[in-house]
Amino acid sequence: MEVTNQLQRRLKLKHVVAIGIAYMSPFAVFDTFGIASDVSSGHVPAAYIVVFAAILFTALSYGKLVKKYPTAGSVYTYTKNIMNPYLGIIAGWITFLAYLALPMINALLAKIYLSAAMPEVPDWAWIVGLILVISILNIFGVKLAASLNMLLVAFQFIIGVIFIYLNVRSIMKGPESFISLSELFPSSMGISGLFAGAALLALSFIGFDAITTLSEETIEPKKTIPRAIILVASIGGIFFFLVTYFMQSLFPDVSMFNDIEGASPEIAYTIGGNLFLSIFTAGALFSVFASGLAAQVSASRLLYAMGRDKVLPKRFFGYLHPKLNTPVPNILFIGLLALSSLFLDLTMATSLINVGAFTAFSFVNICVIVNFFKTNAERTIGFTFGNLIGPLIGLGFIIYLWSSLDLISIIVGLIWAFLGILYLIISTGFFKKEPPKIDFEELEM
Repeated sequence: MEVTNQLQRRLKLKHVVAIGIAYMSPFAVFDTFGIASDVSSGHVPAAYIVVFAAILFTALSYGKLVKKYPTAGSVYTYTKNIMNPYLGIIAGWITFLAYLALPMINALLAKIYLSAAMPEVPDWAWIVGLILVISILNIFGVKLAASLNMLLVAFQFIIGVIFIYLNVRSIMKGPESFISLSELFPSSMGISGLFAGAALLALSFIGFDAITTLSEETIEPKKTIPRAIILVASIGGIFFFLVTYFMQSLFPDVSMFNDIEGASPEIAYTIGGNLFLSIFTAGALFSVFASGLAAQVSASRLLYAMGRDKVLPKRFFGYLHPKLNTPVPNILFIGLLALSSLFLDLTMATSLINVGAFTAFSFVNICVIVNFFKTNAERTIGFTFGNLIGPLIGLGFIIYLWSSLDLISIIVGLIWAFLGILYLIISTGFFKKEPPKIDFEELEM
C-alpha cells in the first residue's frame, strides 16, 4: 500500500539526542539550584539522584511504548491505542499544554536576559524576534534545527565543564571541602526536605520524553528512540548531579546570596569574575534558544499526528510542505500561540508545563501497566518487573509530584481538560463517532 502524507526519516541517534537535551535545557540546573538548595537544606545532589531514579522508570516505559508504536504522536498515540481513543485525545490535549508553554517560557527568559543587557530595546521586541527566528529555522527542516541544536547543546556543556572547573579550583584554594558520601544524603529528619527538593527538580527533566514525537522522522525508530530516551535522561541526570555536587560543596548554604532564585549568576561571578559571568549569560541565552527550537519541533509534530488522524482539521494540521517536508501551518500556529507570552508571566507558564508534563508521565506508565494485563506474554520475573512493577514505581512518584502542584496549576489543568472534553463531544456528536485509527504497519518502514 502506498503511504502518503508521511514525514521522512532523516534523523540519526545524535540528532534525536541533541533535540532531547536541548528541550530539557541543561542550564535549568543553574536556574533551580538556589531554590532547591533552600528547600532540601543543602542536599541538591542527593535530590537529583532521587528524581533521576524515579524519572528513569518513566523513561523505560516510554522506550517500551515507542517499540510498539514507532510514530509521531507520543502519549496521544499510546493512550488512544492501548486504552481508549477518546481518552487518548484528552491525554494528548492536556499534554499539549507542556509543549505550548515551553516556547512561552523561553521567550520570557530571553526577554529577561536581553532586557537586562540592553534596556533601551522594548521587551516585546525580544519575544517577537526569538519566536520569529525559531519558526523560520523549523520551517526549513527538522534536520537543520537538530544540527543547530547540537552546536548549542555542545556550547552549554562546555560552559558547564568550565563552571565545574572553577568551582573545583575555588574549593581547592579555600576552606571548603568536597561533600563526602556520608554527607551526601540527609539524616532521617531531613528526608521530607529531600523529597520536596526532588519534586521541584523534576522540572529539570521535563522534555526528555518529547523526542517520541520525532519517531516518524527517525531512522530505525524502534531501536533509536528508546536508546535516545535513556541517553537523554542519563546525560541530563549525570550533568545535573556533577554541577550541583561541586556547587553545593563550595556553597553549602545559599542564604548568603542576595537573591536565592538568582544564586547561580552570583556564583558564576564569585568563581570567575565579570568575564565568566558574561560567558555564563551567553550560555543561558543559547539554552533558551535551543530549548525553544526543540519545543516548537515537538509541538508541531504532535499537532501533525492529531491532524493526520482527523482529530483536528486535517487540511490545516495534517498538511506537510511538499518540498520542505515540514508541517508549516503547525509551526506558524505554535509561533502565534507562543506570542501569548507577551501577556503572561513565568509563574503561569510554568504551571502549564507542570500540568502537561505530569499528565504525559502518568499516562505513559498507566499504558504500560494496562498493556501488561492485555498481552499474552509469559509472566517472567524480568517481564513483570519491567512492565508492571517499574511503571508502578514511576507512576507512584508522578502522583507525588501531582500533590506538590499549587492550586493555580490544578485549576488551569481542569479548565484546559474541560475545553478538550467539550471539543471532543462536539466533534464526535456526543461520542457517536469513533476517532479514526492509524495502521501502524504502514509507518514502520
